[in-house]
Amino acid sequence: MPPLSTMKAIVVEKPGGTEVLEVRSHHPVPTPQEGQLLVKNRICGVNYIDTYFRTGLYPSAKPEILGREAVGTVVALGPGANPYNFQVSDRVAWMATSGYAEYSAVPQASAVKVPEEISDEDVMASFLSGLTVLSLAKETYPVQKGDWVLLHAAAGGAGFLMTQILKIIGAKVIGTAGGPEKVELVKSLGADYVIDYRSEEGKDWVKQVKEITGGRGVDVVYDSVGKDTWEGSLEAVKRKGTIVWFGNASGPVPPLPLNKLSPKCVKVARPTLFGYIETREELEFYVNELFSLLKSGQLKVKVHKVYPLEEVAQAHNDLEGRKSTGKLLLKA
Repeated sequence: MPPLSTMKAIVVEKPGGTEVLEVRSHHPVPTPQEGQLLVKNRICGVNYIDTYFRTGLYPSAKPEILGREAVGTVVALGPGANPYNFQVSDRVAWMATSGYAEYSAVPQASAVKVPEEISDEDVMASFLSGLTVLSLAKETYPVQKGDWVLLHAAAGGAGFLMTQILKIIGAKVIGTAGGPEKVELVKSLGADYVIDYRSEEGKDWVKQVKEITGGRGVDVVYDSVGKDTWEGSLEAVKRKGTIVWFGNASGPVPPLPLNKLSPKCVKVARPTLFGYIETREELEFYVNELFSLLKSGQLKVKVHKVYPLEEVAQAHNDLEGRKSTGKLLLKA
């Protein structure tokens, strides 16, 4: 059955706070172009990167529909070749743009078929975040068994998955989290030490990291917080260690004088997932790894809440206010 001509979508006309998230009930349904699929979305992922595009921290053309991932059903194929053999009615997960909507036209190259054993919620609780943390742990800094790892925001959507991935590899994990409830959650995932950065003792988390590692520091820091943690991350890493900045939850890392890296010969990386999955082969490598971990039960997911599309502003407020643990989802 062909889709309707209009749909519900969240449109942003200009950068700003959550007030710019405009719910439209009669937005035109996109027409799939060559190389695209039209997907009827069921669940959309909410990611910190969405807030960066909303505020203008990451510049993007406006008006736009936010949302970088969703899971749903193929309802139409664009003209031309179909190299990945998609069919109408296939259940797919995708990463592209314009996810906060009932329908999205997405590149075939960015979509994958979802095994029936994995639910929509589990896919979206782990898709973009899971592929991100797998690429961080396998390519940005290839974590080895026994490595000391400092993971900031270990109870967040990415951190929840990253803690588990690091423990599967066999790393020794020091997580940071805000508040007793989040600390207990991260401990339950197998982290060796969890520092409550909101507690009196945890405010000096650098000192605690040094004590835990016998004064040596960690082999690698995974830091998605940015502005509030970057100096401490440089202190907490060992000589010849690596810092991976992959997010800006507290604001971007300020311009970094390179001579700050000299005393300890520190390496710094600022990766993005899409640089690691540019080819279909790379995407399928990480997707197969993720789906295998989900199907085997080795990787657990946590959904903070599934919000109706109309409550997108509340979802952004909860995410930015650090009121969530695990993944926030929107029901299309």
